[in-house]
Amino acid sequence: MEQFRQIGEVLGSLVALMVLQDDTQINRRQCCLLFDIFSSAFNTIAEEIKLNLRLDEKNTKWNALEQPFKELQRIFKEGEVYVRQSMDKRDWWVKAINLHQNKDCVHNHIHNLLSHFPVVIEAIETAGETAGRDRGEMQRRGIALKMKYDKEWNDPKLFQFRFGKQYLIPQDICSRFESAWREDRWNLVETLREKSSSESTTKTQQRLAGLLIKKIIGSEGCVGKLFPSSILNGGDYVVRRRVGGQYKEIQWQGDSFALRNFFGDVETSASEISTLLSLSHPNILQYLCGFYDEEKKEVLLVQELMNKDLTYYMSGSKRRVSFCIPVVVDLMFQIARGMEYLHSQKIYHGDLNPSNIFLKARNSSDDYYQLKISGYGLSTVKTTTVSSLKPNETKPCIWYAPEVLQEQEQCLPGNATSFKYTEKADVYSFGMLCFELLTGKVPFEDGHLQGDKVSRNIRAGERPLFPSTAPKYLANLTKRCWHSDPNQRPSFSSICRILRYVKKFVVMNPDHDEPDARSPVSDYCEIESWFLKKFAANGSFNSLSVAQIPFQMFAYRLAEKDKTILNSMDKNGEGAASTSREDMNSTVDDPLITASDAKSADSDGKSVYSEIQEQRSIHLDSTPQRRSVCTRIPEKKILQMKRNSNVKAARKSTGHKDGIPNGKPTQPPLPRVQSVKNVRVSRLKSMTRSLSTDRLRLATGDTSD
Repeated sequence: MEQFRQIGEVLGSLVALMVLQDDTQINRRQCCLLFDIFSSAFNTIAEEIKLNLRLDEKNTKWNALEQPFKELQRIFKEGEVYVRQSMDKRDWWVKAINLHQNKDCVHNHIHNLLSHFPVVIEAIETAGETAGRDRGEMQRRGIALKMKYDKEWNDPKLFQFRFGKQYLIPQDICSRFESAWREDRWNLVETLREKSSSESTTKTQQRLAGLLIKKIIGSEGCVGKLFPSSILNGGDYVVRRRVGGQYKEIQWQGDSFALRNFFGDVETSASEISTLLSLSHPNILQYLCGFYDEEKKEVLLVQELMNKDLTYYMSGSKRRVSFCIPVVVDLMFQIARGMEYLHSQKIYHGDLNPSNIFLKARNSSDDYYQLKISGYGLSTVKTTTVSSLKPNETKPCIWYAPEVLQEQEQCLPGNATSFKYTEKADVYSFGMLCFELLTGKVPFEDGHLQGDKVSRNIRAGERPLFPSTAPKYLANLTKRCWHSDPNQRPSFSSICRILRYVKKFVVMNPDHDEPDARSPVSDYCEIESWFLKKFAANGSFNSLSVAQIPFQMFAYRLAEKDKTILNSMDKNGEGAASTSREDMNSTVDDPLITASDAKSADSDGKSVYSEIQEQRSIHLDSTPQRRSVCTRIPEKKILQMKRNSNVKAARKSTGHKDGIPNGKPTQPPLPRVQSVKNVRVSRLKSMTRSLSTDRLRLATGDTSD
């Protein structure tokens, strides 16, 4: 309850800030959208608490809500910081440069909310299953949950129609996800025009305003064209230091930026530069402005600045201070999201390693970081020199996929070669990054591979070894990413969906650091295979749309529930009168069952989810004491039971003892089994009334006639 109160405090702060929303000159529409969806989230939680929980149980049955509410408070707090920064009028020109095409409102803050909100709803529902003392009320809540998590809602449009309001994606909110950003850009253009005509605006600021207006509008002749370097040099432009490679840290317009420069003919890379300047995502270092010096033939690209890369955190005095599991999963997820976005723009990195992963501590007091990917793009000016390194140097080949190493092997030493980058090669590099995040060790750092043996052994299939303490569900995903066969590696869209659900598991099970910590009941990679076949493959699911995140979480939840039921049946059997596995297998031979099952079976026999559904139809019973989706199996089981009874009767008449002396009465069957048997016999009679007499005799085993 305390965490929920703290969430209310953050929302109250936003209410006070939004009183002055009309004075906001940057991202006003997006701030209003964020405030509205936060308000809707708070009200929805309040309604769910009223429906499912009791205040007098807050110290007992509410404990499961602590971690989900804590994470939700962090999301609210980060959203509040975003609104504060947008409304702050200080350093206005710097914010105009940094935020003129920023999409963090939807793709960072709303994305995080929609990814986590299903966790909060499920936590409240789980706590509500045991809340209160009225058994009737508890049963009604249980029935309502079973109806909610039914496969009939396993469709994106039906899900939004039925649960859109509960999961914060009603149509009126979703329509604002894109329109709010477009409206803010046009409002910024009007503000820039007003400022450029103001007498207090300097010449440099006027030229900068013209640059931003042309960039936002995308006027004809400006697309793909760089602006004169005099606009950059005319202000307080100062190079502060070189940060390696093509990058420098500069001071410009009173703030620090990164500058990427290279020399050459701009025409050969104009199209790619234009694409880079249009990119915007919270997990990539964004290109803000582009300039060109005609005399020097120098291209100057201004980027946002982040100083500390992943190598800084994984080496030196901080080495061996491993990130905790929730932070590791969050960092893996942010890398995957950034790469998913780049690949959606047909941009492949080719050099994904710790030196191109930058981290910045978030504004909250916990250990979470904002992660951004650098070093992408400009393949026309990227070259790799194949040469021998010093024996003690760390070879960059540990981050390259085997197929890339094979291509490098075929190049002559000393040649500058532009390699072909691929999606699956980036996934391999991501797998190696995951290993370093999970273990705190550089891959192959143990020293058993030296020199050219590193590349050769990697191509032969050797991979780093995980310690026994590494979570298996994360290690298994990593191993899939560095598979030797590129076709077996998942896409970054699949990795994002898997890690989004892994984040949910980590929040719901905060004992992840314990030696006997729980593992997921399902292999999320298998669930993703089913998801791809059912939704992504036919184009009915847009992986980049944040509005579809709640449905993705819902679909995973349905598959996980089925897998849990299946595992439970495999371990414990089904019901008091359950038969052996041979008996269950024999039920498939019933022509009444197989004909129906053949119609209802999914066309894709390899689908994990279809296997689950088919096995449910075989195993589950329809008696009131059991959860059921099938009404035909029990009759087959009772046929087996009756056949066994007839066999026992025959054995009695022929003197077989079965361990019981002849003539002594046997122990009567359990009343529950007998009552179930009577019900099943009556059902059998009603179902077989239209059958022929011979078939009825064959089905029941009755030969008395």
